[in-house]
Amino acid sequence: MNKKDILELKRRFKKDACTFTRLCGCYVDADHNKVTTFGETFLNLEDEEFYKYLEIAKKVMSGTIGNNILELEFPTAEEAPGGRQQFLMGLRESALKSDELMDAFYDLVIDSYSYVGNYLILVFHDAYDVMTKTSDNNKLDESEEVYEYLLCAICPVTLTKPGLGYREDENRIGPRVRDWVVGVPDTGFVFPAFTDRSTDIHSVMFYTRDTKTPHSEFVESGLGCNCKLTATEKKLTFQTIVKEVIGEDDEESESLFLNIQGNIHDMIPVVEDETAEPEPVILTTAAIADVLTESGVSEEQAVVIQKSYEDVFGEELPEAEHLVDPKLVEAHGKRKEKLDLIHQVENLKQQLEETRTLPVSDTEEGDDDIPAVKTYDVILRVKPEKVGQIHSQIIDGKKCLVIPMDEDEHAAVNGVNTTV
Repeated sequence: MNKKDILELKRRFKKDACTFTRLCGCYVDADHNKVTTFGETFLNLEDEEFYKYLEIAKKVMSGTIGNNILELEFPTAEEAPGGRQQFLMGLRESALKSDELMDAFYDLVIDSYSYVGNYLILVFHDAYDVMTKTSDNNKLDESEEVYEYLLCAICPVTLTKPGLGYREDENRIGPRVRDWVVGVPDTGFVFPAFTDRSTDIHSVMFYTRDTKTPHSEFVESGLGCNCKLTATEKKLTFQTIVKEVIGEDDEESESLFLNIQGNIHDMIPVVEDETAEPEPVILTTAAIADVLTESGVSEEQAVVIQKSYEDVFGEELPEAEHLVDPKLVEAHGKRKEKLDLIHQVENLKQQLEETRTLPVSDTEEGDDDIPAVKTYDVILRVKPEKVGQIHSQIIDGKKCLVIPMDEDEHAAVNGVNTTV
């Protein structure tokens, strides 16, 4: 699924475009007991409920692809009779009208979903009449196919905090009545996946709110799919691999780590058109090797990092964008600016030192911008035509430099005009 596919579905989650046919739910307590179940024709809901449920459905299709949203494929065994994909196909074909299938689905979630506390399982059924689009994305008034799918949202249900409130029946301020409130989805999925504006029964779109610790147990036991790392997990895993090799407790290690982050970030193409989806840059082992060398990592350390990189990611190589931390990239940029400034200052100091030790004959004649040579006791700056007139002469037993002066000529000594 790409961004356009998701947005196409999500844009329909509003009052005048929504086509959800049915909504079913099961409230589960902390002991994994079914407290209550329900099934409703979605369009018959009261407006207040209608909009609240739509907000929940939208959340399942929110976030970043590759991080909050993962496209998972069913193994071949799960597409055989008795497999999880086959079970979801039957649930979809029932349009959520079979109480027996719904109970079996709730049991499947309860047995495979690890959560401490109460939660609500919601399942939406929808049939979307996909309109044909021309090459310029204009819709034609004819159907390409009917995309029939299920949307599941698993929402935590928490008790409101204790507090004081106005008790109208007693006309006094007293302890507020605490109740259980349904929160935003923690986990969810859409089956089948909507890929290139078409039904893909071999895949499921998995949603997780927490990208650091997604419910992998539900992915494997509930959906029957192989787990995929989120972008956040890939980033943290890569950082751990690097830091275990180069260290993280000294300035040199931090410098190497920031260099790696900065060089990976430089590989990501800059997209001027925000509507276009950039081609992902896959970080192959060879690409990682180049980054490590460019960042100043020793050859021995680079070999160890590359080996760990291959072992951890295998064939599921991450994108460059998934391995960079914006805060670290910003820190790298600031550090680089600081180092560049220090380098410029050192260069200026060196140039100034070299200028101070230059003999007068090495400077350009008539260049008033050349600084004075501090290693000499006397420095003369004269017009070119006066150079040939300068000569030495012994006066009162001392060697003197004599510069003939005409009546209309003026002189400046240490920057102060004087007359001769």
